[in-house]
Amino acid sequence: MPPGHAPRVLVDATSVPADRGGVGRYVDGLLGALGEMSSDRVDLAVVAQRADAERYRRMLPSAEVIPGPAAIVHRPARLAWEQTGLPMLAQQTNADVLHSPFYTCPLRTGCPVTVTVHDATFFTEPEHYENTKRTFFRSAIKTSLRRAARVIVPSKATRDELIRLLDADPTRIDVAYHGVDQTAFHSPTEDEKARVRARLGLGDSGYVAFLGAKEPRKNVPNLIRGWARAVADWPHPPALVLAGGQGHDDDIDRAVAEVPPHLRLLRPGYLRYADLPGFLGGALVACYPSFGEGFGLPILEAMACGTPVLTTPRLSLPEVGGDAVAYTTESPERIAVDLADLLHDEQRRRTLAKAGADRAKEFTWASSAEVHVTTWTRVAA
Repeated sequence: MPPGHAPRVLVDATSVPADRGGVGRYVDGLLGALGEMSSDRVDLAVVAQRADAERYRRMLPSAEVIPGPAAIVHRPARLAWEQTGLPMLAQQTNADVLHSPFYTCPLRTGCPVTVTVHDATFFTEPEHYENTKRTFFRSAIKTSLRRAARVIVPSKATRDELIRLLDADPTRIDVAYHGVDQTAFHSPTEDEKARVRARLGLGDSGYVAFLGAKEPRKNVPNLIRGWARAVADWPHPPALVLAGGQGHDDDIDRAVAEVPPHLRLLRPGYLRYADLPGFLGGALVACYPSFGEGFGLPILEAMACGTPVLTTPRLSLPEVGGDAVAYTTESPERIAVDLADLLHDEQRRRTLAKAGADRAKEFTWASSAEVHVTTWTRVAA
């Protein structure tokens, strides 16, 4: 990179899923903040799935947005293209740095590579992953730690776990906390809450919210069992609404089958992005009793919507929640006690709602983008 020039960075956004889950929120939030930066800070190019290309062009009018091959909508083809087509594209776009935002990266490129490793739970919680997925991502993370010029992680907890478990070089890891879009995730209006209630058929019932993939490490079965114990004797028990992808946790169906018939549990799947503030902000409590996260974006989004949060003090979650959330353990017995206490204490819920909303303002995509650009500039120099 010539002295005084902004680094030319190619961001590979082809791993963003259509449902805009965790990696989608990260890439979209980061690119949106980069688009607000002056072009003398970073010269941006983005390769994306064809369905996303026009969206990113609108988001990034000064960036070069390149549609990837049609075939890479399928994961095996995308991973193969990542090793062959992506390095060629980096060369064609004169990239000073290639950024891979989802664990994996090309083995050979003509420019330095930076990689985002979102968590170390494939090593810390291996029993919560299918064997094929666990084996693949363990290998990918080890390869990225060796191959990348620098690694970006979303929390100090993830950095510390990579150092402890994989002997990663701490001088090559940069922490860039995720942000939350305060325009998208906000304290909802009564109309926004009513619209979600109508769509879910909740009527006037209060509810406990969960938002996320139904993966084993999210601990959804114990959430179901804990909620059922917490509200079993209520005259008008709040429902439990599990929103998000269906995942692959077979124990969820067993836990659902145990729910007493007078209790109401809803699994609406993915909600529209525009409905998330009404869903989260309309809940009595957002409960996220995870076994461990690399960051914990769902609790940050709930906090931004002014919802009291109950989570666990595992890995990165205390970095996000701080003193502005309530904590429990992973067991259904403890979840039941702590959830019941919170549901019965309206004043505490109000206190946590305000503290959470205030704390959420500290996490911005602009701050995350600053760390990324500093990393890229350092690598390109």
